Amino acid sequence: MDLLPWADAGVAVILFTTLVKLILFPISRKSVRTQLLMKKFEPELKEIRDKYKDNKQEQAVKTMAFYKEKAINPFSGIFLLFLQIPIIFALYKIFASSGLPVVNESILYSFVATPPALNVFFIGLIDVSMKSGILAFLAAVSTYFQIRYSLPAPKESSGNQFKDDFARSMRIQMQYLFPLMVLVISYNISGALALYWITSNLFTIGQEIYIRREMGLKHGI
Repeated sequence: MDLLPWADAGVAVILFTTLVKLILFPISRKSVRTQLLMKKFEPELKEIRDKYKDNKQEQAVKTMAFYKEKAINPFSGIFLLFLQIPIIFALYKIFASSGLPVVNESILYSFVATPPALNVFFIGLIDVSMKSGILAFLAAVSTYFQIRYSLPAPKESSGNQFKDDFARSMRIQMQYLFPLMVLVISYNISGALALYWITSNLFTIGQEIYIRREMGLKHGI
């Protein structure tokens, strides 16, 4: 608050989220590139699966060899996910368990000055220390568009009805059920977490647009 006396708690969450995303960008960039490469090489991977469908062990060996040849790390996104979990818990602890807007001086480091006042009203309207239906809704909407943009375009029928139905079901669950989960979770915790989700989703969309252009790929690849 000493550095940015004009910023309310909501603005602080946005700035904090953006800073974290910029710090994690080298890792998330690798993760996004990996996902895009896996979409790009899906026909080759499908050939491997079809060729060795009766020998799962050989299929796995050939698939990992293909990943190595193309410099693809299929597990790169897991590490990024684990890095962000502590951030979400920290925001929950700060805004749901610390008693804001009252500042608990006992949890501050000795070199941190106690702010004279803490404005928890984002743009003077929304109390981010409390539940916010507006922010929860925007978090769900931004999650929907983030997933919609990141998912590959629907493919033509493969002739396998079960496989096509399963793929369609997974797409629907990812595109509609997950945003609904975000809506429920963010509403029941605090507006701060919803604001973190919104900022994170918008950053992720912008990041993927940038990386797609960098790789010369179009949406749907």
